[in-house]
Amino acid sequence: MPTLPEGTIAATHIWKRFRADPSRQLLRDRLSTLGRQLQGERKRGWRWALQDVDFVANPGEAVGLVGINGSGKSTLLKILTQVMYPYAGRLEVSGRIGSIIEVRAGIHPELSGRENIHLYGTMLGLPRRQVAERFDEIVEFAQIEDAIDRQVKFYSSGMQMRLGFGVAAFLEPEVLLVDEVLAVGDATFQQRCIDRMRVVLAQGTTLVFVSHDLATVEGVCDRAVWLRDGVVAEDGPVRDVLNSYRQALEQVAELGARSGSIELLEATVRGRDGFGPRTNEPCDVRVRFHNIDRSAGAITIGVSEGTAAPVFMLSHGMSLPGDAELDVRCEIEHLPLPRGRYYLWVGILSRQGDPMGWQPVSHFDVIGPDLDESPSGIVRQAPVYVAADWAVSESA
Repeated sequence: MPTLPEGTIAATHIWKRFRADPSRQLLRDRLSTLGRQLQGERKRGWRWALQDVDFVANPGEAVGLVGINGSGKSTLLKILTQVMYPYAGRLEVSGRIGSIIEVRAGIHPELSGRENIHLYGTMLGLPRRQVAERFDEIVEFAQIEDAIDRQVKFYSSGMQMRLGFGVAAFLEPEVLLVDEVLAVGDATFQQRCIDRMRVVLAQGTTLVFVSHDLATVEGVCDRAVWLRDGVVAEDGPVRDVLNSYRQALEQVAELGARSGSIELLEATVRGRDGFGPRTNEPCDVRVRFHNIDRSAGAITIGVSEGTAAPVFMLSHGMSLPGDAELDVRCEIEHLPLPRGRYYLWVGILSRQGDPMGWQPVSHFDVIGPDLDESPSGIVRQAPVYVAADWAVSESA
């Protein structure tokens, strides 16, 4: 069999199962279990965490793993690091693997920060000289200059996180695996980690990135794999996969359900022609509801791609007459959204209490061009379409 290029990950028909949690050794639990067995109920057996997963990442590729909690992301990552092994299937990973799948990944609490850096480098198979060449960069990145000779067990969780990521990313493995641990750090540290991941990608390192921050996944990765109940639901370009994932996440509220003192009757987003809205063209948002109690407040509408923060929000103060049906229309002159599916959120808020809580009420599809591809290394924080005319001339 030919040798895979360094940085290649090839997982073929991976299956992984775990035995169901054992029952507690209490008399009442044992009697309950015995009763179920006497009644012919099936005994709890195995639970499949991964089912027939095929996953291939080529050298220098950045792949995002997405899915809800319990979908199998961390299990797959641990199999790729060979922390655990599959029940069935074949796994080949070529080259050194750097991973950070826990706050203390690869870090020994009884050793100092200095000792841990050298130990981790040895585990990666690097000569001591190469580790020493990168030592100062790791310490500076982790911001532990004053604690480098202190035992790691006395570090805060943030310090351990910075040290773990620093040694994993700066010792330049051929494959870098990163789990959701970035959520432990603050916004500044998260951005530094993202910048470092872009650097190692530019050097040809293969990245597998697990995160619930879909904006970061889209900004760092060019491909995504969506796991659902241990099965690959979709694998492809990052924006296409994330759009499908967002649609699956979004549980649109049932129209007609009452929220507070307001009953929602209709919520639509339409273009001027009465059909679907178009990019950079006028559109009308209509919300019709029945209000029970007289009050005053502000109606707020927002648009999101899924459960994430809205792309934009608009608000309008108004009085709410009691026992009346109200029809609220909001005209947007230029819809700043590229092609895709979006969700309309509505809330009616007041100081005396919220007659209608903030909630998704409808979804709609925008007709138009795709979002412009941004240059490599730039994160797209919001999918906003901006029309512009460019002119380039030589100065006199």
